[in-house]
Amino acid sequence: MTALPSSGRAWHLVARPDGWPTPEDFALREVPVEAPTAGRILVRNLYFSVDPYMRGRMNDVKSYVPPFPLDAPMDGGAVGEVIASEAEGFAVGDHVLHGLGWREYAGLPAKHAKKVDGSLAPLSAYLGVLGMPGLTAYAGLLDVASFKPGDAVFVSGAAGAVGSEVGQIARLKGASRVIGSAGSDEKVRLLTQEYGFDAAFNYKNGPVAEQLKEAAPDGIDVYFDNVGGDHLEAAIGRLNQFGRVALCGAIAQYNDTGAATGPRNIALAIGKRLRLQGFIVGDHSDLQPQFVDEVSAWVRSGELKYNETFVEGIDNGVEGFLGMLRGENTGKMIIDLSR
Repeated sequence: MTALPSSGRAWHLVARPDGWPTPEDFALREVPVEAPTAGRILVRNLYFSVDPYMRGRMNDVKSYVPPFPLDAPMDGGAVGEVIASEAEGFAVGDHVLHGLGWREYAGLPAKHAKKVDGSLAPLSAYLGVLGMPGLTAYAGLLDVASFKPGDAVFVSGAAGAVGSEVGQIARLKGASRVIGSAGSDEKVRLLTQEYGFDAAFNYKNGPVAEQLKEAAPDGIDVYFDNVGGDHLEAAIGRLNQFGRVALCGAIAQYNDTGAATGPRNIALAIGKRLRLQGFIVGDHSDLQPQFVDEVSAWVRSGELKYNETFVEGIDNGVEGFLGMLRGENTGKMIIDLSR
């Protein structure tokens, strides 16, 4: 039997960021690793996720997810290999999805882990296209925004893990037009040439409202909001009567220390009879089986494409997170510990 490690490294939050996080707000520390007791497993993490929502957890404010405590290992989605098990149904060598990322080794109750099959999709896909971001896209578009065939759909942050999937699902479900915004000309080309968006624009190239009007001359019926601010304001201006907005994220404002910008035209929602609804993916876990069945079939057939950006090594975990906030990823940003 292979000896179990006595310790491993884990990222800790050591200071609450004021505005943009800096590397000094984090520390990579050695933590003890214990053999599992009854009902528990020990996992060597192969990949862990860095996501926009984690920035909010660095503030000491009440929210739908508790803030990260200071001077303790951070957590988040991860996929790894079981290296020791005292739990029925979990064997050494199994691959599992769980919530103790940001570290090399994770000891947890087996009931908090879910076995995943690397033969159906690459293991990293369970953190993105077939994971939490994918379910966010699926539930937000189809359930929260009540998408129906023929709708014109606008997605902000459209080259990210959530946005790219929203646009493709809309196209596969019969949208009349799919429009996306992204932060570089290269990402705009990706949206139209690889993901099948009908139109896309670089929000850095000019006012969002003007670019959206050009891309959606007949207006939009659904807006999937990952950005907030000027994007939400522009979308409200272009939404048709009885348009729907799924409020998923506001990454443009996560690091602001001043007053939020926009939307200044919220009164338009009255006359247009708009519906703006915020949502949390955890409220839609009942859709998980349907989501995995439908989306995995599209992935296998090649009808739905996805990208991943890998940052190698736990030493670079924070830099990967900061890069994601800066928009340096195409698709899902993942920290790769597999090598």
